[in-house]
Amino acid sequence: MFGRIRIASRSHTLSLCCGPASRCALQGSSIMNRPVLLALAVALGVLIAPCAAAQLAVRGDVVHTMAGAPIENGVVLIRDGKIQAVGRARDIAIPDGWRVLEAPVVTPGLVDVRSTVGLTGIYNHPHDQDQLDPSSPMQPELRAIDAYNPREQLIDWVRSFGVTTAHTGHAPGALISGQTIIVKTRGATVEAALVRSPAAVAATLDPSAQRQDDSPGTRGKMMAMLRAELIRAREHMTKREQAGDDEPASRDLRLESLGMALRGETPLMITANRAQDIASALRLADEFGFTLWLDSAVESYVMMEEILAAGVPVLLHPTMMRSVGNAENLSFETAARLADAGIPVAIQSGYEGYVPKVRVVLFEAAIAAANGLGFERALASITIDAARILGIEDRAGSIEPGKDADLALYSGDPFEYTSRCLFVVIEGDVVRDEPR
Repeated sequence: MFGRIRIASRSHTLSLCCGPASRCALQGSSIMNRPVLLALAVALGVLIAPCAAAQLAVRGDVVHTMAGAPIENGVVLIRDGKIQAVGRARDIAIPDGWRVLEAPVVTPGLVDVRSTVGLTGIYNHPHDQDQLDPSSPMQPELRAIDAYNPREQLIDWVRSFGVTTAHTGHAPGALISGQTIIVKTRGATVEAALVRSPAAVAATLDPSAQRQDDSPGTRGKMMAMLRAELIRAREHMTKREQAGDDEPASRDLRLESLGMALRGETPLMITANRAQDIASALRLADEFGFTLWLDSAVESYVMMEEILAAGVPVLLHPTMMRSVGNAENLSFETAARLADAGIPVAIQSGYEGYVPKVRVVLFEAAIAAANGLGFERALASITIDAARILGIEDRAGSIEPGKDADLALYSGDPFEYTSRCLFVVIEGDVVRDEPR
């Protein structure tokens, strides 16, 4: 599929013909030579913009907007990176000259509610493993924005399956491992990819954060250390608020990071798998009043009444996570049971200390769909429901006018293993047009 941008005058015509993956050809005619044409193109900003990024139409045999019923023979119009209109082809005319992408199935770009992509590298060697610093059990001051590598090959890998937004950052495995960010899965710099920083502070109430020869060594010590640090953070906040103009408040990056959670500016995301650890996370949130996200939560199905009463969302473990250790009671049906109970739930790609450290949420949701969640709720768990939990539903998660134009186009049912992701669009740019 090709688009064309034309610049014309009485004496010459300049055309930019755009093909797949922004492979473009500059064409000129009449009296102007190529250097002059090139200068004109640069002056008008044609060459520095992605091909046809400003004007794009997407047609699908079925368009799953996640804002209502699926639309058969649907059309999505995209202008300047935003969704301009969506509806049936008979109701929406595609303007002349717009680039058109076609596929059997169109969905919103997938939203990964919890990942370490961009900090976890494809080579699985120390030089590209920035997701966890083992030097101290508690480091809330570590910023994911300082560790995220936008050029990491694993980002392209997950994007090739339709993932356009990821909540990523420091992994579980330390009492407090650091902060997280929300990014779009494109951009040569973290600033270009960034949606929100920080997004959350990541903590762990799980034996994976215990240390045999150091502290914390028990569940009781983990809770005591967290409570003590949160109390110090609260006292630090009070001192800074009371400091006068003549008495500059001292800085403490660690306490300031926890202060963001105590003020409600960022959630405290706590990884907890055993029911007793989930109960401890709920108790901690009740004591200090912070916004809690339950991460992984393998045994959440035995704590549903308590989780529902607390109004806490679950960033559920990958469906195919290895059921060993503290995940030995894992169930493929947990997503369906939580959704049936009315608990906000989204399926994550997660993190494992062993390969594959970065999973693909498309496949994890597919298994949940086949184990009680069903197609619509499974797709919601990696699109609009994930966006709502992350607080970015005004930009991502559904195909609606005014939202970012993030779409995934598939050759068939996205949850069918033989289907292929044909195109990926992020903020109106076709960032992938080679089928995966």
